[in-house]
Amino acid sequence: MKKLVLFFVAGTLVLGGCNKEYINPSTVSVEQATGSAEGLTLLSNGLQARYATGGLVSVLYNKVALSGLSTREMFLLNQGNVDENNVAVGGASIVNDNAVVRNLWTTAQLVRANADLILANANNATDPGTRSGIVAYASIFRALTLGDIAQFFEQTSLVTGENATFVPREEALRSAVTQLEAAAAQLAAAPVSAEFRGKIVPGIDLTNTLQALIARYSLVLGDYDKALAAAGRVNLSSRSVFNFNNIARNPLFDVVFGNKNIFEPTDVNLGLTGPLAPASGDGRIPFLVRAAPLPTQNRGLGFYTANDAPIPVYVPGEMLLIRAEAYARKGDLANAVIELNKVRTKTPAQDAFGLGASLPAYSGPLTADAILLEILRNRYVELAFQGFRLGDSRRFGRPGPGQPGAERNRNFYPYPRIERENNGNTPADPAN
Repeated sequence: MKKLVLFFVAGTLVLGGCNKEYINPSTVSVEQATGSAEGLTLLSNGLQARYATGGLVSVLYNKVALSGLSTREMFLLNQGNVDENNVAVGGASIVNDNAVVRNLWTTAQLVRANADLILANANNATDPGTRSGIVAYASIFRALTLGDIAQFFEQTSLVTGENATFVPREEALRSAVTQLEAAAAQLAAAPVSAEFRGKIVPGIDLTNTLQALIARYSLVLGDYDKALAAAGRVNLSSRSVFNFNNIARNPLFDVVFGNKNIFEPTDVNLGLTGPLAPASGDGRIPFLVRAAPLPTQNRGLGFYTANDAPIPVYVPGEMLLIRAEAYARKGDLANAVIELNKVRTKTPAQDAFGLGASLPAYSGPLTADAILLEILRNRYVELAFQGFRLGDSRRFGRPGPGQPGAERNRNFYPYPRIERENNGNTPADPAN
């Protein structure tokens, strides 16, 4: 992997008010960092470094931990990991200084703020193809972080500054979609330059990822026509991934799946029971979990099998299931089943990542409730360990905290103490 440059907020770039000889010569000012295409590209690489690497502080680790432990997708192995244990217990056990909640919030906000800074200065890249690449890349990470925050928190800020105001999660998602659409149009008008491709960390398919994220967040917003159209534009044979190596490591393997110290998948049924349990013979299960792990092995597999194992930004099956759900919620059950069956019958050889259920076509009741339940069951398996289960559980109206048969122990999370102590506009914490 190319060297990743980590960028910090403006206040940490130089020592304001100091004599010139006391300024750290290895730092740069905001103007220097954002004033050229080269600087903006280096900062863009820093977005991925912040988002995807860094183990316990990465967004990837913390969203998988929060979603998995809150929905029994994951089983805690060591209660000495106090913050993860409190997430697994849920309810009032999750307080404002919980490290998992805090790290997701602060790292995601830092990535979002830096993406906004890049976008605000993108015109300093004079070549149209380089500029469109920079805009697309920053828009993707801005959307990912807003989407992750919106899954776990009721509100967030869209700006960086003293006492920044908060907006509802739906407004944050609409902002993400709007920026993704603008970036997609710019990229279509000016394809990415060779200069940008040669300097950006490889792995992310910009064109397809923009559409995939438009589809993902439009579905959550209930804009089913937009979700259908965007998901339909994604080339399902493409791969868009976060790449890693033995220095910049896959955070889930490095911290979790490579040992038996924190958590692992609950069981071979992924913690699912009743009608949501995986179908007998589901070919995705051996891809995701070891049936009989050795005493020193973590049960989990999936995309977390080595320090250098790439993690998908999205999997093709997500796009098919977005289309299935959108059709079902629009009342077009025939097309919903067609899209659902593309996931159920898909073999590993037919999937860009080798993830295939190899099941028969759906033969259940042709009712909206039954089809949506089957779509949810397949989302839980197809998207296992990727940080989606909590949001899916809420969106599909599954039993929540305080309800009989609760399938999640929180709906949303409290805002970190560091935010509350530094921002007087921080909203009240949710009840559960």
